[in-house]
Amino acid sequence: MTLPFENIRVLDFGQYIAGPATAMMLGDQGAEIIRIDPPGGARWKSPAMDTLNRRKKSIVLNLKKESDVEIARNLIASADVLIENFRPGVMDRLCLGPETAHAINPRLVYLSLPGFASEDPEMAHMQAWEAIIAASSGQFTDMGLNRVLMGIDPSFSPLTLASAYAAVLATASVSAALYARESTGHGDCIEVPIASALMEGLVLNSMFIEDKPKRYNSLRENEIERRQAAGEPLDISYDQLQAYMDPFYKSYFCADDRLVYIVSACHVDHCHRALDILGLREEVLEAGLPELDDWYLPSNKWPEGVDCALGLYPLTQKWADWVSGRMKQRFLGKTSFEWERLFGEAGVPLTAHRTTREWLHSTHALASGLVHEINDPMVGKKKAAGPVAWLSGAAEFAAKGASAPRPDQDRIEILSKLEKQKPLLQEKTPLTQNGCWLEGTKILDMTNVIAGPTAAAMLVRFGAEVIKLDPVKPTFDPWNTIIIGMQVHRGKRSILADIKNEKGKELFLRLIKWADVITFNGTTRQLRSLGIDRESLESMSPGTVLCQLNAWGGPRRGPRSEHVGYDDLVQAATGIMARFGGALDTPEEHAHLGTIDVLTGFSAAFAILTALFHKKRTGKTDVARASLSAAGQLLQIPFLYDYEGRAPFDEPSGPHARGDGPLYQCYEAADGWFFLAVDKRAVNRLETIEALRGISRKTVEELFDFLADTFRTRTVKHWVHQLCKADVGAAPMASMTGLREKYLSHAEMDVHARGGTFQFTRYADHPSGHTVDLFSSCAIRPQYARLVVPTPAEKYGKDTRQILVDLGYSNREIRNMIDAGMVSESWSEQYLPD
Repeated sequence: MTLPFENIRVLDFGQYIAGPATAMMLGDQGAEIIRIDPPGGARWKSPAMDTLNRRKKSIVLNLKKESDVEIARNLIASADVLIENFRPGVMDRLCLGPETAHAINPRLVYLSLPGFASEDPEMAHMQAWEAIIAASSGQFTDMGLNRVLMGIDPSFSPLTLASAYAAVLATASVSAALYARESTGHGDCIEVPIASALMEGLVLNSMFIEDKPKRYNSLRENEIERRQAAGEPLDISYDQLQAYMDPFYKSYFCADDRLVYIVSACHVDHCHRALDILGLREEVLEAGLPELDDWYLPSNKWPEGVDCALGLYPLTQKWADWVSGRMKQRFLGKTSFEWERLFGEAGVPLTAHRTTREWLHSTHALASGLVHEINDPMVGKKKAAGPVAWLSGAAEFAAKGASAPRPDQDRIEILSKLEKQKPLLQEKTPLTQNGCWLEGTKILDMTNVIAGPTAAAMLVRFGAEVIKLDPVKPTFDPWNTIIIGMQVHRGKRSILADIKNEKGKELFLRLIKWADVITFNGTTRQLRSLGIDRESLESMSPGTVLCQLNAWGGPRRGPRSEHVGYDDLVQAATGIMARFGGALDTPEEHAHLGTIDVLTGFSAAFAILTALFHKKRTGKTDVARASLSAAGQLLQIPFLYDYEGRAPFDEPSGPHARGDGPLYQCYEAADGWFFLAVDKRAVNRLETIEALRGISRKTVEELFDFLADTFRTRTVKHWVHQLCKADVGAAPMASMTGLREKYLSHAEMDVHARGGTFQFTRYADHPSGHTVDLFSSCAIRPQYARLVVPTPAEKYGKDTRQILVDLGYSNREIRNMIDAGMVSESWSEQYLPD
């Protein structure tokens, strides 16, 4: 078996999560990873580092010693990739920065993962702790509608979103640069600011649509607006909050006193099937809950008396209360795991809630290879997160875990190989501007909602041409397709076609033969029903790479592999909801829309690039794979491991969490909130601040009250200035709305390849007719490759006619296809039905 990145050598200088995770993912594809540990080993002393360092070799280098710096230079001469995530300038001071590295090895792909952009005059040199990045990016203040209604602001989450998003974006960009290098011979220098990556991951949360129609407001949004207009406090309890949850997006107790979570609105079939399983469909329809054949009609054209419809999100409060009550009674009739099996077999999205520990030990997680079981030399039998993405041909390799090396374990082997290594005859010409990494690559995007479309959307910026294929009659409601589509379909062309009749199958075949890559989110059974499983595709278009992503997929088959699911369900099944809500009986969806979805899309893009690289090197095509479950595990990497004798799973949880101890905490100042992050070994730095003198003599018990009382006496600006001056991590608690207003470019499409950490673009003339603000695609910043600025997402079907012309159809054939309803140029009269 030839692994995709076999014979690719990666030097991992990374610390904490982002850098090591990037190297881990390349190692999971067969790359040789040489970890450069500092004296004393990794700075982050956590068992999670064993997961991040699997399959690596270790050498300890003291980069303050010239002899060890020389070893590093010799390693650079033989490397393909170098990864570091230090503050800007650190590697330059060690004489190992990109300019020096490329002088040694022009083919090197040099990856830098600073906390904030190196060209950001405000933030470049801030201490970039995970929570400092989160606070600076609005993550802790924009924590979702639940927290707004409950009046909780700010709130802390231990999920390492920023590092996870950055690591996958970084791995994808490195893979793209290696793919292009096969043709150009050129390396590159890529910067991925972790805060910019976080904002790309949360792009759907910072998006603003001016005059968005009220029909898309949820019950929670309506209640927030009502209370604000009436001057009522936003202070409801968790139990009261449940009344404002749509019945098809909700948790229900079962016969075993465990909750299940159902996500069955917005899809034309799911809510109907859910009611069938519960034996409620006829009762609901007889009670008068309307159905609406065309969800894309403007609401003023709905039949008289209709103000909501079964399946169309959201229901009105009256119907939500009634349907929820009936569903609540029925769910008490069976256990949570019985319902999970019944709904899964019927193709309806539902899961039982679990803790993270329960997920690690669950039958599906282990059988599918999503969770690795290894014999660790220190702790014995251990369970830990498996791969983030993989190729089908290397699935068995991906399913098997590996132990991490001890610091300096491989020193003799590494130095021995260096001595025998022949000097590489590198062309010493300076690197120059190249084209796009994926120039000429064609992608047929058959995905829906968030995760799938994100994969192809990300590759647009690398130069790929994307055709988005959707059915003539939509499967999902306008909120999922059009509002979310404003972000995930930028830069794509759109065709609407019925590919299930004979004429449609012929069109589908032409599209398949046009494509270098096909992206599809669904189960293997769904793939086979369309005739694009691996075997069928091999006979139709042998060179086309298939990318499959789904909810529960792993390298191997498991009992839930054919179950359908969404982001929210994976949050519930892997423990994210229980942690965010504080307990299994008070689970809460993690605040941000698309938390796992967007990360899965990034992971799928990485898998596609891996498959393309493998094909270019070997001539063999393979299936690129990613899943929501795999991405959900990466978000929990600091605590996703278990073994006998493990410390309790006691990471911060619940709505009132503000941090992880007094030195890593949200604090209230006289005029607002900020985040403090101090290494316990650096507490003496606080002694340089007059108001904090004597702090190093405080006990842990005394520390929080002392800091909380002291910080309330002065402003956020005062404390952040004083703390940063003392070289301590501190940042004001930003909001996404504030960041958008501060960093918005009013010149449409004025997106900078470099520049500041936070960049927003205003589409004043958006095709929707609304003014739309989006976070700019600025997290991946190559020095030599060219990136494409994506155009706004056009109306679905706008390009149907031109795509058919490009595929060789005559004008007469096209007219006949439109008249027969086999293809369409639109789903609705309006871009965004009001």
